[in-house]
Parts: sequence; structure tokens; C-alpha cells
Amino acid sequence: MIMQKIIDEFVKILISRGLSEHTITAYKKDLLQLQKFLSRYFDDEVIDVDEITRLYLRDFLRYLSDNHRNNRTLARKATTIKNFFQFCEKNKYISKNPASKLSIPKFEKKLPKCFSEKEMEELLNIPDLTSKFGIRNRAILELIYSSGLRISEIANSRIGQIDLAEKQIRIIGKGNKERIVPISSKAKIAIRNYMKTRDQFRSRFSDDTFFLSKSGRPLSSNEIREILSRYLNLVAKTKGYSPHTIRHSFATHLLARGADLRAVQEMLGHANLSTTEIYTHLTIKDLKKVYEQAHPRSNKED
Repeated sequence: MIMQKIIDEFVKILISRGLSEHTITAYKKDLLQLQKFLSRYFDDEVIDVDEITRLYLRDFLRYLSDNHRNNRTLARKATTIKNFFQFCEKNKYISKNPASKLSIPKFEKKLPKCFSEKEMEELLNIPDLTSKFGIRNRAILELIYSSGLRISEIANSRIGQIDLAEKQIRIIGKGNKERIVPISSKAKIAIRNYMKTRDQFRSRFSDDTFFLSKSGRPLSSNEIREILSRYLNLVAKTKGYSPHTIRHSFATHLLARGADLRAVQEMLGHANLSTTEIYTHLTIKDLKKVYEQAHPRSNKED
């Protein structure tokens, strides 16, 4: 079976699973890079997946390593390869899975950056509420920070998913999994204000997608990232901050104020608790402060 055809089929499956546009693009990019590398082993450059060996795959990862790719990147690409060949095996496109024993490089988890509560307050107050765009953007910011939503989840939100009376939003997340997340009082006000101005965005291109662009079309994930990045640049004092930092800040601030880890996991839509646990180390300063104030043998004089 020709590799290119299977890649196309694999990508369609990923789309049907409801994965984010960003994730699907990363999978496709990794597989096309692998395909280009493997073409050196095939005279006619048409690659039969059943002829790909584990040695070829190891050579690919070694090639990436030699070109100064870090272990985080190598681990992601190795995971993509393993998932792709599991798909091939399941559909009987290969007689033997060359990636079954492919090791995934270990790497130290990068600690997510987050804003302080003061910085978040500053960020949320940047949009100009005398403009319909500022009103819309304030609602986006408040909703991400209020409910810890992914950018793709904001882009895909529909009018019927928002229940202001109950202060909650129904989200269709990764893998088409549904969850209901609370909305803060301030987010409720920002959303209500946007609802009053939403008709000013509407056009013949509009549907029931909640956040609309200047042309009346649904705002895409990339458009939302671009909008938020302009605000973030006014607050972030160093590099490494992105629109996703607002989601990190949501989780970190909740945990710092005593929220249950499993509750935060549920709100974030994480399948595994270990994914959420990365935020707990960020609150260690708060824990130490509580410890020093409360424990009878905390050596306060040191």
C-alpha cells in the first residue's frame, strides 16, 4: 500500500476524531517529513509501507537528532510514527509493525509559563469596550481565563452551548468528548455584552458559531491566536508566552487557591491526571508560605 494514500486516510481519521487543527497539522507535517526521508531508500520514490523497516525509522530519528532536534521534538515525532503504524497494522496495510518496539526519547517536561493574577487582571482590561471588536475580544479573554478553554474550543463554540442563567458552557473537546465548565460572573457580564453587539458582526456568511469575524464568518483558531497575541505582547515581559498561557494561568490560579486537582482536570478536559499534575509544582511557593505560617516547627526566624 502506497504511503501517501495511507497518510491521507490517516489524516481523515484524525479529523473525524475531532482533534484540533493544530494537532492534525503537526501529525501531517511529521509524516510528510518521514516520507521525504524514506524516499532515499526507494528507487522510484513510491513508498510501500510494508517495506519500511525498524532500521529505516531509527535512521530517521537519528537524522533528526544529528540535526540538533531536542528530545521533546524527537518524542513527538516518534509518537506520531507509532500511531501511524498502529493504524497501518489495524487496517492490515502491513504484515509486521516496524514501530512496535521503537523507543520514545525521554525528556524533561517543560514547565508551563503563567501570568500572575495581577498580570491577568491587566490583560483582561486591555480591550477597548467602546469598540465592538474590543467587546468581542474581552469576552474571548474572559471565557478562556474563566473556564480554561482551548483556543480551538473557543473557535468552535456555538450559541446554544452557552447557558448564562446557569453560568456554564458545554464544550466539545478533543476526541469529541463533551464536558460542562462553569463561567465566572465577570465572564458572564463580558459574554452578555458581546451578545448585545453580535448582530453588528453578522452577515450572510454567519452561522450559529458564537464568535464572529469582521466579515461575519466564524473566527478561526488562527485568527483568535493572532488577536490574543497582540494583547499578550503588551503584558508579557519575557518570551515564551502565548494565548495558551491564559489556559495555564486558569489552572495554576485555581490550584493555588485550593481547588481539587481532579476538578481542575475535569474542567481542562484532560484525559489523564498526570497531564494536569504539571501545574501543581507552580504553586509550591504558595504551599511553602502556608507551611511556614502554619507549622509549629517551620523555623520562621531563618
